[in-house]
Amino acid sequence: MKDQANTPVFATLGCRLNAYETEAMREMADAAGLKGAVIVNTCAVTAEAVRKARQEIRRLSRENPGAPVIVTGCAAQTEPETFAAMPEVSRVIGNHEKMQPATWAGIQAPDLIGQTEKVQVDDIMSIKETAGHLIDGFGRHRAYVQVQNGCDHRCTFCIIPYGRGNSRSVPAGVVVDQIKRLRDRGFNEVVLTGVDLTSWGADLPGQPKLGDLVMRILRLVPDLPRLRISSIDSIEADENLMLAIASEPRLMPHLHLSLQAGDDMILKRMKRRHLRDDAIRFCEDARKLRPGIVFGADIIAGFPTETEDMFENSLRLVDDCGLTFLHVFPYSARKGTPAARMPRVAGPAIKDRAARLRAKGDAALSSHLQAQIGQTRLVLTEGPRLARTEHFTEVSFDRDMPEGSLIEVAIIGHDGQRLIA
Repeated sequence: MKDQANTPVFATLGCRLNAYETEAMREMADAAGLKGAVIVNTCAVTAEAVRKARQEIRRLSRENPGAPVIVTGCAAQTEPETFAAMPEVSRVIGNHEKMQPATWAGIQAPDLIGQTEKVQVDDIMSIKETAGHLIDGFGRHRAYVQVQNGCDHRCTFCIIPYGRGNSRSVPAGVVVDQIKRLRDRGFNEVVLTGVDLTSWGADLPGQPKLGDLVMRILRLVPDLPRLRISSIDSIEADENLMLAIASEPRLMPHLHLSLQAGDDMILKRMKRRHLRDDAIRFCEDARKLRPGIVFGADIIAGFPTETEDMFENSLRLVDDCGLTFLHVFPYSARKGTPAARMPRVAGPAIKDRAARLRAKGDAALSSHLQAQIGQTRLVLTEGPRLARTEHFTEVSFDRDMPEGSLIEVAIIGHDGQRLIA
């Protein structure tokens, strides 16, 4: 029986990919016999994310007196000196190093304090090989499979390429083999995830596209009931991805789009590769191919130089694209990015615009939920009384259901956030 007092404590901040990598680190730390340490996997997407990481480190240090604290993740990669200077921190490990079994095999928690090399952070841009400590079955009910890491683009607001490095892809054969194992273990849904998912394949022989990978998975794993793709850059959607949307019912009719803004001037200043009309056209084309498909989107409120008229264009984009789920980010200046040097929007205006975007998103979600009443949906259960539809919409039950199962339910109402079945 495992000694709970000596079991490492893991904390994850940020994205789903970070959560995936935490599970990989947990496996490697366990294999290495690591005891009695605190490991914090940080996010660097905003200055607020870094502040929260420091806050979490202090909290965990107080709650685990005497335990060495290891800090890793994107914030550790982009500003290792910030965390190395914290008295609570014993070791800072980069994003590449954290995915290497040798790193964890070389750490023995009781000896961490006073060891010679406090910072183990290499140049992430020099990493060429696939980052892919593949774990089988992250997620209790749906499995998340990392197929790509890093990003070759340089949006002016984003620090993530400097935390993740350039784009690297996991070969298709490796991905398919992993999904076969996951299906054998009983997973009914697999989600493909990455930092810049639609760039998958650009560094592989023959430069295949994401759509090629999707079609290959569906062809070679015929008993997989559901395949889902996470956030995509719609301007990079390839012909086979659109074909899969149109012809493959096992590819779920929900796409989360990295839109960021709905005004052309702001999109140019963000150094995005699409314009407003491109986003609208993509949604229209996808909806023609797959009636009923729904879209989520990331939108930033109050990007530098954004006027009220420019913001109104982003607000109207919710209706023009027919968005259902919004992830709203109030702009936060990130040191080291070009946008941080641009003229800023006043804080109260940013807060107000973010609130208006969220209200618009709430109304769009409510409209979607209302339209589902009376429908029959095949849902994947995530808990005794919680599930998600094909559209990734949450559903609640009034009685317990078997977890991890696909069941058909009748939608009888909603509470503004979830459907009721």
